[in-house]
Amino acid sequence: MNVRELRKQLGDTQGEFARRYHIPFRTIQNWETGIRKPPEYILDLLQHRIREDLVNRKALGLPEYDAAKKDLPARSDYVGALAWLKAVKACLGEDVVFALDEALMCNGFFGGRNDEYLVWIYGDDRASNYNGVVVIGNRISPHNVEEKEGIKYTDFNRTLSDAIANESLLDMQGIIEALSKYYFTNGESFHGLCVAPEYQERFDLLANEAMEYYDS
Repeated sequence: MNVRELRKQLGDTQGEFARRYHIPFRTIQNWETGIRKPPEYILDLLQHRIREDLVNRKALGLPEYDAAKKDLPARSDYVGALAWLKAVKACLGEDVVFALDEALMCNGFFGGRNDEYLVWIYGDDRASNYNGVVVIGNRISPHNVEEKEGIKYTDFNRTLSDAIANESLLDMQGIIEALSKYYFTNGESFHGLCVAPEYQERFDLLANEAMEYYDS
């Protein structure tokens, strides 16, 4: 399989593909037009990354309310985020891994909102039979998963990467608050946090916003 076929699997433009994998745009053009040929080990690495990204993909859009679907328990009916997430888990199944805002609620970096409607998860596509569920991936490495009171959720580094990948669909306020709290509780430092190279520039901007939020 050549680079163009690999790119088309993701539905990326050449520019999007270049940014996703931190490869110069002109290099992608040269590979696809046959001016240059990528080394075999590069093709192997790309195929591995693309297989993962096709499973753990960016969400394409937010779900609209569908009266034919079931509703999850309402956040406002529960005292505390964990109690609500336990009720949601009981609907979605044991294997669900909470992501994004729900993961931040689990690790205590974000309190959530009383009118919370969207639930971001890794898990089976059947979970989207419930209103408000966004499945951003079908599987995730156990190395990126933490657990509290029987609830599984993405660790902070994976949550950051997922947030940047899905930023066009998100209210990033929860991420900024979480980064600010991390900064405050970690001796005014972001030591220990890391994201994929293609997200580093955006993370640096978010970190600056978080420090300003902390100082305000």
